[in-house]
Amino acid sequence: MAELVQTTIGHVLDHTAEIYPDQEAVIYMETDLRYTYREFRSICHLTAKGLMSLGLQKGDSIAIWSTNIPEWVITQFASAMIGAVLVTVNTNYRSDELEYLLRQSESTTLVLIDGFCEINYIQVINGICPELSTSKPGELKSKRLPKLKNVIHIGSNTGTGMISWEEMLAKAITVSDKQITDRQGELHPDDVINIQYTSGTTGFPKGVMLTHNNIINNAIQVAECQSLTTKDRVCLPVPFFHCFGCVLGTLACVATGATMVPLIIFNTRKVLEVIEEEKCTALLGVPTMFIAELNYPKLHEFDLSSLRTGIMAGSPCPTEVVKRVIDVMGIRDITIAYGQTEASPVISQTRPSDPMEKRISTVGRVHEHVEVKIVDTTTGEEVPAGTQGELCTRGYHVMAGYYKMPEQTALTIDQDGWLHTGDLAAMDEEGYVKITGRLKDMIIRGGENVYPREIEEFLHSHPKILDVQVFGVPDKRFGEQVAASIKVKENEELSAEDVKQYCQGRIANYKIPQYITIVSDYPMTASGKIQKYRLRESATKQLDLSHS
Repeated sequence: MAELVQTTIGHVLDHTAEIYPDQEAVIYMETDLRYTYREFRSICHLTAKGLMSLGLQKGDSIAIWSTNIPEWVITQFASAMIGAVLVTVNTNYRSDELEYLLRQSESTTLVLIDGFCEINYIQVINGICPELSTSKPGELKSKRLPKLKNVIHIGSNTGTGMISWEEMLAKAITVSDKQITDRQGELHPDDVINIQYTSGTTGFPKGVMLTHNNIINNAIQVAECQSLTTKDRVCLPVPFFHCFGCVLGTLACVATGATMVPLIIFNTRKVLEVIEEEKCTALLGVPTMFIAELNYPKLHEFDLSSLRTGIMAGSPCPTEVVKRVIDVMGIRDITIAYGQTEASPVISQTRPSDPMEKRISTVGRVHEHVEVKIVDTTTGEEVPAGTQGELCTRGYHVMAGYYKMPEQTALTIDQDGWLHTGDLAAMDEEGYVKITGRLKDMIIRGGENVYPREIEEFLHSHPKILDVQVFGVPDKRFGEQVAASIKVKENEELSAEDVKQYCQGRIANYKIPQYITIVSDYPMTASGKIQKYRLRESATKQLDLSHS
């Protein structure tokens, strides 16, 4: 078993740039931008100086609100070089969510673009901080956000009170190389370097504090499961603001000398074009992204033969989808990763050497240096192999806690250091883990425990079903009843009655969805997680079940 590394993110980039200076580090096909590791380290170093010139100290929080543009990944490594804590902002956030995040994280600096989709980021920040328009750059005094001093704008029309990205870089001349070196010397591997806010699929977002050690070692483990080397070119269409993008993606590449090939925004056709044009060997994505790629009408026109490996993660990966990714897209060594932000994020992962049945039906075995136990949800006692319970994990990867939320932290990490994931799972005799659902997603129908994941897996076997989400709705007689929201494949027709007939005699009657709706889209977070609570709320309202 390889030992855990003890280092910082800035030193990881320095090390890779020294060993592989001419290796391509970043490729943006959309903008024709290419950096070698020497060039990438240089621009990160310059940006680190620019940030220091604005007064950022070790431990200060710097928030970034942007799509996957080059400046995002540059800010990730530049902020780490000076010990500033990167606070990642969901691209779909609106004013209340942004204000909460900036205030709760005590961010001193915000880096932002013009906007995303229909959201005008400049209008949003001016609405939250009306003082910005009359402030000198770097001297913001906001009543609602007293810690916020700097707003750095990436774009052509920088508003009053903001400093442009280019102006920030120009200030780098006021900071010496020695100042950067001295700052890096002050940093410790156990320092918090990243705050990731939970996506808010349920409840209020909590700031997950992650250290250099947390995410560097997790990135290395994730890369090893894919056998990543300098020969690999990793297509990254997943958002950087989530651990999937900035740990499993960018940091895993830098830790191994692989090439990052990001997309600014996920687009099915562009993903396929980038893979073909840049000969990508690995592809990352949540299941909804892979489903979109598999069902793209002109998929067969693209040469995907360079693909070897990658990761499907972020939400449960249906077995049928995994099979098709291997058979249709030819990603023979695709890996399935399981975890959560609080675990940096990956706990277990499949390996290409695993038996095929395990690769498509489990989330693999735990990473090295990681402990897992499955416990009874009532007693907390460990259960025998093959028995369902809550998955708990312990090791280097467990977060430092929720920022300024000690009570919430204590509810999640027990006194023995075990992180309680809230996920239902079973682990077999060989150590392979199956995720069977979320504790909060479990449906209790007339005293019977119903696990949505089991029904979703079954319905994915229907030839006309593209995707399915199963959830519980209120019911007067049974307490809860099973509901399903189904997406049908293109040019296919399917009725609720057809689905029920398909289930008859194949799964227990109490598991057959009572309510079935055919939909075109699901409510999702920007990181691609489907928000079941919104499906539940919508169905409860449409079916008038609120008084059940």
